[in-house]
Amino acid sequence: MSQIDIFGKTEIRPPITEGIKYAGSKLKLLSPILSIADELDVESVFDGFSGTTRVSQAFAQLGYQVISNDISLWSKTFGQCYLLNTKPSVYFQQMIDHLNNTQPKNGWYTEHYGGTPVSDTKRPWQIHNTMMLDGIREEIDRITHDEIEKSVLLTSLIHALDEVDSTLGHYAAYLKDWSPRSYKKMFLKTPRLFNSTNDHSVNHADIMNVVDSIHADLAYFDPPYGSNNEKMPPSRVRYSSYYHVWTTIIQNDSPKIFGRANRREDTRDEVSASVFEEFRRTSEGKFIAIDAIEQLIRRTNARYILLSYSSGGRATKSELVEAIEQNGKLIKTVSIDYKKNVMANMRWTHEWINSDGDNTEYLLLMEKK
Repeated sequence: MSQIDIFGKTEIRPPITEGIKYAGSKLKLLSPILSIADELDVESVFDGFSGTTRVSQAFAQLGYQVISNDISLWSKTFGQCYLLNTKPSVYFQQMIDHLNNTQPKNGWYTEHYGGTPVSDTKRPWQIHNTMMLDGIREEIDRITHDEIEKSVLLTSLIHALDEVDSTLGHYAAYLKDWSPRSYKKMFLKTPRLFNSTNDHSVNHADIMNVVDSIHADLAYFDPPYGSNNEKMPPSRVRYSSYYHVWTTIIQNDSPKIFGRANRREDTRDEVSASVFEEFRRTSEGKFIAIDAIEQLIRRTNARYILLSYSSGGRATKSELVEAIEQNGKLIKTVSIDYKKNVMANMRWTHEWINSDGDNTEYLLLMEKK
């Protein structure tokens, strides 16, 4: 992979990856993440919170063995599409062409997620696209032969829907007025598949249930941050609430729904809660989410851990550094300010660079004891 030199440092130009609009997207962080890994003697990477799998895709394309994991079902689907599929793109093109010509139908998705330009109810898609969704989702189950094939076609479907939605990028609330893109007809494309000779793996689990059994040279952790706004309702910062509709499309289970956004019943706060998104404190006044990060670092079986964290998250500088130094040595801290040019503001220093806004991302590299 070609490299570029910026400010005296060699930067890895990231390979092309694909993903949906995502609150935790690491697209702009790929170059510094890959550059840090390139300086280390590592061959395998554990992507513990893989999300849309952009980081996993990038590492796999650069020749690393990737172990991808996420608690979200849609992340497993993306991971199987990009990391486990061995069939060429041409194999799927005929299927994609067939799906694009599937007869639209008025079904469950149209009833709950489709709207018209004159309707008062806010919905994520216009009815001409939900009718396509109803027809295509049924057809995917009929024409696929195995789970990997289904993952490729579902990834194509989700990407197509993501291009024509009427949201700010998540599905906890919808726009009052229809977005310009929502008037377009969705069109499925074959995902950008790539060849990889490594034996990758994809896990769908709470990381605390699998971290002890996974061994890798480098662990990359991008835990959900929740919010440091004490007045923010917990359901508004949980990824299961943000992307509930993708789970429904993958499972195609016509679940019981609630609320104005028609969220899945199993995304209620009492049911779907990640300890890393926890907003409460312990009796000692410490955030529960910080305890989870400390435990994760302690239990990780990797020589190096690269932790990604946002200035808008619960943890403070001192809390993260303390968790790291209790289990090893902080080697490098990189600060990226999203408000400015990413590369121009990247500093290779052990100094923590605070931000007045909520758009600063920190990469902390540690070596375990």
